[in-house]
Parts: sequence; C-alpha cells; structure tokens
Amino acid sequence: MKKNILLNSILKYIVLALIFLFLLFPIYWVLITSFKSNMEAYRFPPTFMPQAPSLSSYFNLFVKNSDFFIYYKNNFIVAGAASVATTLLAICSGYAMSRFHFKWNRWIVAALLASQMFPVISRMISLYGIMGKIHLINTHIGLILALMAGMLPFTAMLMSSFFDSVPRAIEEAAYIDGAGRLQILWKIVAPLVKPGMLAVIIYAFLLTWDDYLHAITLIQSDALRTLSAGVALRYLGELSYDWSLINTISIVGMLPIIILFFFFQKYMIKGLVSGAVKG
Repeated sequence: MKKNILLNSILKYIVLALIFLFLLFPIYWVLITSFKSNMEAYRFPPTFMPQAPSLSSYFNLFVKNSDFFIYYKNNFIVAGAASVATTLLAICSGYAMSRFHFKWNRWIVAALLASQMFPVISRMISLYGIMGKIHLINTHIGLILALMAGMLPFTAMLMSSFFDSVPRAIEEAAYIDGAGRLQILWKIVAPLVKPGMLAVIIYAFLLTWDDYLHAITLIQSDALRTLSAGVALRYLGELSYDWSLINTISIVGMLPIIILFFFFQKYMIKGLVSGAVKG
C-alpha cells in the first residue's frame, strides 16, 4: 500500500515536472537566443547553449535602437491609462449591477456575456469606422477607449461578484449615519473588495500590454505605436530576421509582466478565484 502511494507521488511529480519544462522551454529558448550571434541563431541543428555568449544584441538594442524605447514608453502609457480607467469604470458598473436590480438587469448581464463570445477581429472594421467619425484614429486616446470597451464587460461582471459578497447591512448602516451613495461606494465598500480591484487592474494591464490587433489597426504614426505593433513593423523583415535582436526585444518586453506577476500573482489568483466562487 505504501509502495503504491510512493509510486503515485513520484509519477505525479514527474508529470508536473514535464509540464513545467514544456511551459518554460519557449522562455528559455528566447533567453539563450538573445545571447547568440545571428549566425548561430540560424544554425541547424540548433545549439541549446550559446557557444560564444555575446551581449551585442543588448548593446544594439539599448544604444542603436532608440525607436524601441518610444514603443516601450507608449506601451506603458496606453497600458497604464487603460487599466486604471477600466478599473474605475468596472467598480462603478459592477456596483450598479450588484445593487440596483430592475426589469432589464438580466438582459444587460446577458448582453455583457454575449459580447465576450465574439473574437476581437470581428469588431475591428466597425470600430475603425466609429473611431474615424469621431476623429480618434491615430491617437492614444482612441486606442485606450477601444481597449477599455473590450475589457469592460468581463471586468464589470467580475467586480459585481465581489460586491455581491459585501453585506448590504454595512451600507444601510452608513446610509442611516448620513453617508451618500458615492461615499458608501468609495469609502466603505471599495476597501472591502481590494482583492477584486487588484485582480481587475492587473488583468487589464496584462491584456493591454500584449495587445496587437487594436494597435496595428488604430495607430498609423510610428511615433505613437505600442510595443507589439512597433516590433512587428520595424524589426520583422520580409526576407530575413535578426533573430538575436528580436529575442532580446522579447526578453526586455516581458520584464514588466514577469515582475508584475512575480509580486502580485497571489493577489491576482486570489481575486479571480474569489470572484468566480462568490459570483
């Protein structure tokens, strides 16, 4: 009996180790390729360790490719603004969905759910037309609004599930003491759903940081492009690639996400799971 339990445990850890290696291998490959020369990156069969490790790609990126940091800065601006604005709107709309129930409430929730069924590319033509009519093509504001529109349905429903977990008696007591609706929301209820707020803002930042379709469609000026669109248009050629430089860009581009997830993964997972269970 004990032998069977031990074998099952060993087998389980072997399977987990294989899955772990499978998931991390692409990151490992990108990292080692960034330290190779471009000739070695094209070599077949490939080398699993750089034969002559070099920092030339990092030097070229940080010294010679100033455009990369323009894209990097734009990515921070768009991702930061979109995540903060989405979180604020999700708090307000989620609170309304949780506390104000009326005749069409169920249909509104159904519409929000239905909006998540369609792929992003299916709305790009109509989105481009709308943005063109209000003169927001080729602006960061237009890109931020488009990203917010895509993220708001899910984030609003997520925040609504958190507000459902807060007892109404707390709000009633505050209302009796003379607090207004906005005071109750921001000073009493919002502090009680901090895990949900943190989960929403991290989710929105991650989704915005990796966005490609919205950026490539709505931004035309090279000085306004974000990281994904800028790298695709400037560093990926038609006939040949500088794979060492591209992988270096990938590593530097991943750093904010890795740091963010490393420090806040506990709160993000807790927030998403709690919201799913309480909803």
